[in-house]
Amino acid sequence: MDTKVQSALNEQIRAELHSAYLYLGMSAHFSEQNFDGFAHWMKLQADEEVEHAMKLYAHVLRCGGHVELKAVEAPPKKLGSPLSVFQAALAHEKKITGMIHKLFDLAREKDDYATELELQWFVNEQVEEEENAGRAVEQLKMAGDSTAALLMLDHRFGERGG
Repeated sequence: MDTKVQSALNEQIRAELHSAYLYLGMSAHFSEQNFDGFAHWMKLQADEEVEHAMKLYAHVLRCGGHVELKAVEAPPKKLGSPLSVFQAALAHEKKITGMIHKLFDLAREKDDYATELELQWFVNEQVEEEENAGRAVEQLKMAGDSTAALLMLDHRFGERGG
């Protein structure tokens, strides 16, 4: 495995684990505010991000590379309204999408076809991630300051399957 690709994959593993930590923090925030549905949604996101990290971890090892686990930064301590939290989640997913695209470009540049094919799944996954977070943001914007609407959305988000 090319050393630049390996290094970039290790950084992506760190980013995916950071995403999990970020969503876990958001889940705790919502639990503390008695928004159990939003908490459930974010907990499932955290679990998904760990799966993404492990998918990359396995790929590096399958291709004879070296996994170098890096420190994961703590999530923010202060979070705001449901809308602002989901806006932060959407912004984060857009950042991850950019990282995946750069990684895909690097794999292509280095003629690393196995990594390019592995990353195709992530490219498609990021479309879904941004779509889901974007839909949540738009629904929360529509709810505005209505407690009834927020509670209805909280209930609906709690129905998300894993």
